[in-house]
Amino acid sequence: MTTLSPRIVACLAATWFIWGSTYFAIKIALLGLPPFVQNGTRFLLAGSILMAWARWRRQTMPTLAQWRNAAVVGTLMLSANVGGVAFAEQWLASGLVTAFIAIVPALITVASLPFGVRPSRLEVLGIVLGFVGVLLLVRGATFTASPVGVLAIVTAALGWSIGSVLSQHVLRLAPAAAGFASAMLCAGGVLLALSIITGERLSWPPPPVAALAWIYLSIFGSLIAYSAYMTLLANTRPAIATSNSFINPVIAMFLGVSIGGEMVTRQEWLAVGTIVLGVTVLILGRR
Repeated sequence: MTTLSPRIVACLAATWFIWGSTYFAIKIALLGLPPFVQNGTRFLLAGSILMAWARWRRQTMPTLAQWRNAAVVGTLMLSANVGGVAFAEQWLASGLVTAFIAIVPALITVASLPFGVRPSRLEVLGIVLGFVGVLLLVRGATFTASPVGVLAIVTAALGWSIGSVLSQHVLRLAPAAAGFASAMLCAGGVLLALSIITGERLSWPPPPVAALAWIYLSIFGSLIAYSAYMTLLANTRPAIATSNSFINPVIAMFLGVSIGGEMVTRQEWLAVGTIVLGVTVLILGRR
């Protein structure tokens, strides 16, 4: 049995519990901050802090090629994923969005096929269960009423999955914090550009609760949790790195239903249960 170091345990806690709460925090921040400007500014803030810390620690700064890699990986894993999630939550419940995103480990497994990574039979079963759950979820009343929201959340799931695989096999980031920071800075620039292109309007000042949610997302959701995930991705097996996928929906749905008053139908609960079961089987199959 593998013993996890305290550093890895701390990273797991961050990706499980902090990320599980960020979906609800994004919903709260939307009360005063549009989706693209909300997340573009928080990634620029978190990336700047992390890059300054890396310079202070005299870490190796990204090369030109690594900045190129950061632009692609950051656009996929952060701009497409988090921007898509925030955009979708304008119409969809945060808990259901999280449940859809739980399909990511299955998508990562499929996206890894061209790189010679073959799933076991148990992993295939998990993938099938996950996709069945997603089909049940999108056939529910909440999703059928918002095709734009569905498109945004599909973009988010694909962006994170493809970006994760490329960062592992093709587009390596700079080592340690400088690499994480470069991806966040690039993603922040892309999201602010999208904000300008789509004509988002920012009312200032935002409501205090939205501002507090933005601060939480900037420090905990971006600076701490994203760095923790990239650390897990670089230092552990994929089963451990993506284990947050079956914890996040539980936390997000608990917060959304208990605090946010979000409504979830029986079919949607069944769909979420099927997705979580599929992700659990998939992760067990990778051991």
